[in-house]
Amino acid sequence: MDETNNQNQSSGSTGGSMHNDPVKDFASTANNNNTIMGVLAYIGPLVIVPYLTSKNNEFVKFHTKQGLVLFGIEILIMILGNMMFLWMIGSLLNLATLVLSIIGIVNVVQGEKKELPVIGHFASSLKF
Repeated sequence: MDETNNQNQSSGSTGGSMHNDPVKDFASTANNNNTIMGVLAYIGPLVIVPYLTSKNNEFVKFHTKQGLVLFGIEILIMILGNMMFLWMIGSLLNLATLVLSIIGIVNVVQGEKKELPVIGHFASSLKF
């Protein structure tokens, strides 16, 4: 019985001011919305979400273009990887696209507009 009294005293006296909702705080700022949209740009078919919703933001647009190029390459790898003699190369290329996606996500979280290695220059040719 003493343990419940100690718990009530330790948690009840501060009210709600010290324990904010981190999810609500994270989602409330516009900058975090740009970060979320930028991360979605590097997650395969989810690139369509920032493409449709954030066309006016240059940061999100930059990462969406890179994500579209990366997704196109992933589709090509999937098609070519189904051929019997290319399955080993396809596996290596899938690993490479995963690494490029992680690099892109890290760039978004750090707030940088850096091109992806090897394929980043293709994104600048996309116009929308």
